[in-house]
Amino acid sequence: MSLYDTRHSGARLPAPTVHPHPPKVERFDLSDRTNTDPKGFVRPVDRYHVEPWGLYMGRPADHEQFHYLESWLIPRFGIRASIFHFNPAHERDQNFYVDIGDFTPSPSVWRSVDHYIDIIVRTGRETEVEDVDELLAAHCAGHISADTAQHAFQRAIRVVDGIAAHGHSLEGWLASKGMNIWWR
Repeated sequence: MSLYDTRHSGARLPAPTVHPHPPKVERFDLSDRTNTDPKGFVRPVDRYHVEPWGLYMGRPADHEQFHYLESWLIPRFGIRASIFHFNPAHERDQNFYVDIGDFTPSPSVWRSVDHYIDIIVRTGRETEVEDVDELLAAHCAGHISADTAQHAFQRAIRVVDGIAAHGHSLEGWLASKGMNIWWR
């Protein structure tokens, strides 16, 4: 019986409303100072900064909802922590948006593979997990293995636990691990 099966009585999860898609892959080219998004659009990057534990990227965005994007890619925790600088009328109640995935460093090009789960951090208030339905739908569609899905869940749990244990502070949690992130 599927978790989504409606023929039997008892508790069930609602059927997923997402359309499964392969993991989103992104490139961060330090030499060319570009960022290639999952749709293949190449965007100029204002600043890359490499630390032994991560990569900072700051770039303009030609998006309706936000005009600038800052991100820290931290392979050890499998996260990309971002601040979206929203345009007026598109602001959101969030301080940080954290993607769960695999982040592979190299001297010239970093690569990311998104594993669907996102974490919204409202500093000092709460940490919320989103898009678990996308992860489950992608696994059911064969886009990711059971091991990858399980690893994504485990990462998300560790990240939420770390952030929550530091008063819902992403920056506090990372600083406790010797990773002092900063923003423009």
